[in-house]
Amino acid sequence: MPNIRLAIVGLGKIARDQHLGAIAATDGIDLVAVASRNASLENIHCFPDIDALLASDVDVDAVSLCTPPQGRFEQARAALMAGKHVMLEKPPGATIAEVFALEALARKQGVSLFATWHSREAAAVEPARRLLAERRIQSVEVEWKEDVRHWHPGQAWIWEPGGLGVFDPGINALSIVTRIMPESFHLVSSELSFPANRAAPIAADLEFQTASGTPIKAAFDWRQTGPQTWDIRVSTQEGDVVLTHGGSRLIVNGEAQIVEEDREYRSLYKHFVDLVSSKRSDTDFSPLVHVADAFMLGRRNVVESFED
Repeated sequence: MPNIRLAIVGLGKIARDQHLGAIAATDGIDLVAVASRNASLENIHCFPDIDALLASDVDVDAVSLCTPPQGRFEQARAALMAGKHVMLEKPPGATIAEVFALEALARKQGVSLFATWHSREAAAVEPARRLLAERRIQSVEVEWKEDVRHWHPGQAWIWEPGGLGVFDPGINALSIVTRIMPESFHLVSSELSFPANRAAPIAADLEFQTASGTPIKAAFDWRQTGPQTWDIRVSTQEGDVVLTHGGSRLIVNGEAQIVEEDREYRSLYKHFVDLVSSKRSDTDFSPLVHVADAFMLGRRNVVESFED
């Protein structure tokens, strides 16, 4: 099969930090075009938006959408209607209904749709999943705290409806927990802290429960400075299983098992190549469902204003 000819839509921070290098390191895929209002790349076909890209004579097989979730539905729909395979940066959309609509459209068009969760590709996630399948889980605690000014400098869209606020990183934790837990879980309470001048939360405290009654607690916060915290602690009758550093490190019963470098986006693009080659889709929207539930059950607390 010839290499997939890929276009990136949205050449912002995440595309430059993660996507470009991962594409260059992945066999079977070539970046041939970019659609971005404010950025371009040398020696690559560049367009102001996806409509101009799709109307051009540049041959593109697939589109990777790296734009904010608000407005992404129309971009994804246009690409799917044009017969292009589509890869969605997380979160896959701004609402639950729209991502299921895209899934149905991709099926109808006979093309691949990939809803990516980069944190699931961290080195310790699959080993933790296999380990927990054999253990008796007692409780789970998630602590996901980082500095929004460092990771999203000047990005106003994250504070608008559909931008998710602190759930932009928090959904990464939920993508891991939904992967490693042997049974499903649902939300039972949600406390959301909204800055007085923002439309999206800056912190969240959540409580979930599995079907068998196992408690899961999660604390997300965007106000942490200094060292960042991305930890998931699973207490089992056989001892503790801890994922740290966003899922790249695994500690079992106090002993380090896995410590590896970041390969998340390279793994995503490798999987995308496999999906397109085999004409399959990968559309697990469960992390976004949990975020939607957090807003539905969320008790709103107003905290001090946030200035970037």
